[in-house]
Amino acid sequence: MLKRVFMAPDPGRTRLRFAARAVLGIALAVAVCGLAGHSLAGAVTGGLAALLALFTVTDATVRGQAVTTALLPAVGLPVLTAAAELHDHPVARDLTFLAVVGAGVYARRWGPRGHSLGVFAFMTFFVAQFLHATTDQLPRLYVAVLLSVLAAAAVRFGLWCYERRLPPPAVPLPPGGTGLARVTTRQAIQATAGAGFALVVGQLVSGQRWYWAVGATWWIFVNTTSRGETLVRGFRRLLGTVIGIALGLLVAMPVHGDPAVTAALAAVCVFGIFYTAAVSYTWMMLWVTLLAGLLYGLLGVLGPGLLALRLAETGVGALGAALAVVLVLPVTTHSITDAWIRRALRCVHACAVETARRLAGAADADPAPRVAELEQLLARVRLSVAPLVHPLNPMLGRKRRARHVLALLDDCAREIRGLVAVAADPEASHDARLATACRRVEAAVEALTEGRDIAVHAGGPPHAEPALAHLHGLERALADLARPLRAPSGSPLVGA
Repeated sequence: MLKRVFMAPDPGRTRLRFAARAVLGIALAVAVCGLAGHSLAGAVTGGLAALLALFTVTDATVRGQAVTTALLPAVGLPVLTAAAELHDHPVARDLTFLAVVGAGVYARRWGPRGHSLGVFAFMTFFVAQFLHATTDQLPRLYVAVLLSVLAAAAVRFGLWCYERRLPPPAVPLPPGGTGLARVTTRQAIQATAGAGFALVVGQLVSGQRWYWAVGATWWIFVNTTSRGETLVRGFRRLLGTVIGIALGLLVAMPVHGDPAVTAALAAVCVFGIFYTAAVSYTWMMLWVTLLAGLLYGLLGVLGPGLLALRLAETGVGALGAALAVVLVLPVTTHSITDAWIRRALRCVHACAVETARRLAGAADADPAPRVAELEQLLARVRLSVAPLVHPLNPMLGRKRRARHVLALLDDCAREIRGLVAVAADPEASHDARLATACRRVEAAVEALTEGRDIAVHAGGPPHAEPALAHLHGLERALADLARPLRAPSGSPLVGA
């Protein structure tokens, strides 16, 4: 896990810049709130608003990111108002919280913007419980949210908008469907059910900190699709919380809420959250837990008992999420993995066709966007298969088969990247055999997705023209995929 976090590739130092900009943006937001005369509660609210604005907004274009950022207060402030108005009405407050959970997850069907607004709405209600916000505090909290979102936007879109120099990333949408066949609909129902369990049991554990359990359930559902993904994410959240609590005992408690030291450590935690989020959910949760401990230290309530309570509430939230995905309209790992693999295979074919057109001299042919899309789709395949290759998975046969599929898909991606590199050479010449090889790749993809046999071409001399060699390698990898993808029910990738 340590190697994955610190040695993971960071092309263009994107994760490094992402994390450094977050520290700058959140520090500016907190400083602005302080200069405006806000209390600690206002600074915490503002810091969280800035963190969410910088972390959750993931639209493909800078313009889209700016629009989503501008919409955050329009969603968050009404939710904050409702949370404060219902502070003294527990039943109505709890039902409203569950409605926010369901609506926030359901909104993911509208892509990155729906996801961002759903997360912001949930966390606004959450922070109102954290601060025990009442109606008399609302004007100050409104100002804190608005100032902080503006500060984060100024850093993201003005001072350091590195995305303007990057090609827009391909953002694959989740598998579709209608009604209860749609994943986002099922997840909204699951998340609401899991949050309901966490809310009730969390209040039995603690009448004051019950919202931690609901928060744990919510974040376990973020960026997951299938039952297996959610269960693995719940385990990782619990593990990260345990490690974070241990660090809290060693780091946060000795600080005793000292403002300067706490601010420095909080900046380190923010950097850690943003830098590790893409490669390890366990590490991200470690930093989140340590940051929470530091904030409670500032509020003067941090102690071993509070940290133990956080662990208990996190366990309740993880249990709620696990019960929901297993018992309420479950979405199997196989169904999601199959959908992502099919999309990845279709993208493989599109990459090959576009590259062949480029080699044939078509001026409008550009395989680069297709390759970027393929990388995103393969990342989703790896995420969906993660439960099958997890070290704690006792089904060794399924684990081996899943690893075999991932290795072959990586072979496909490597051949595609090599093919695109050849096509980028202005000296590359068109070979009439390329069209024939591309047709065989198309036939192989169709056979894989339709369950037919793949006939492997015997050609491909050892010193073939580079583009042809990559196409032959791609054809072999697709043929090798046929066996694991057609495994009968009960095999590694079916019924998981």
